[in-house]
Amino acid sequence: MAEIYEKDKLYEFLRPMQEWLFRRSYRRFQQVGLERIPEDGAVIFAPNHTNALNDALAVLGLKMERKVFVARADIFRKPKQAAILRWLKIMPIRRMRDGAAEVLHNNETEDKAIETLRHGVKFCILPEGTHRPKHSLLPLAKGIFRIALRANEEFGTQKPVYIVPVGLEYGDYFHLWDDLTVNVGEPINVTEYVRQHPEMDQPHLILALRDELTEHMRHSFLWVPDDEHYEENWARLSANPPAPFDRMKKRHVPRPIRLAGLILTAPLFVLCAALTIPLWALMIYVRRTVKDPAFHNSVQFVLHFLLIPLSLFTMLLPWMGFQEYLYQIRRLKIEN
Repeated sequence: MAEIYEKDKLYEFLRPMQEWLFRRSYRRFQQVGLERIPEDGAVIFAPNHTNALNDALAVLGLKMERKVFVARADIFRKPKQAAILRWLKIMPIRRMRDGAAEVLHNNETEDKAIETLRHGVKFCILPEGTHRPKHSLLPLAKGIFRIALRANEEFGTQKPVYIVPVGLEYGDYFHLWDDLTVNVGEPINVTEYVRQHPEMDQPHLILALRDELTEHMRHSFLWVPDDEHYEENWARLSANPPAPFDRMKKRHVPRPIRLAGLILTAPLFVLCAALTIPLWALMIYVRRTVKDPAFHNSVQFVLHFLLIPLSLFTMLLPWMGFQEYLYQIRRLKIEN
């Protein structure tokens, strides 16, 4: 069996189409800070986790380079599902909530992660450990730092090890066809950090690096303290977001004009809906059966990826028109 970091012909063949469709799932899509991704060492990406599978897909598209990911171990329990996930370059990782005995199995995952980095393939772990649709951060788990420090011990003298924060800022956590900014933050040179702190043992290095990465991640997206003033602070920040998120600011169009536009384009909406019945019918079914709304976008994208190519892409333009009409309706509801 080939190693998870090695090339797979079918995977490489489908990647450009997946990335093309992923970008067209959003009204406005931008990648910022690609020049910050180090070229001289091993790279571990650390994105914030708000949107299930779509977070990994957003990181996957950075420079279109090969990457290996981890995901929670419980979704690997079924053999067929585990085989598909491995083909998708995803490895299982246990979390403390799975039990202390289960976490001991992470040694194998850490070994494979280090081999991946050794072979020049980038690695991605979502250090919060679970997704949450909020503009804040959960406490970072220690796994990413153990992997980085072990990698530095094994080959840090040949090439530096970096942790690179990635800020994922969605215009809407629960619907596709909105905005997405993928912002690469300032990398942390773990090799240099260890060299500058020779007095620290591994437990203290992990804690110090966790504080460092938390601060870097907060600067990579529209972070808001998760306290009693969260909603108030978010409303103020989203009304006047700083660069590079300022293009996500919604343009104000007078409500009567928008309503008139929706009425005039209603026949086109009906036509688009008729041409895309398989997609929107499945979308409604998914939203009723998937309990966690944070998974809605991920499952919708999988449906796009499966059905739009099967229709020889004739469904794509009607689907984009259908989504735009629904987007404008949502905006009217939010602003009302």
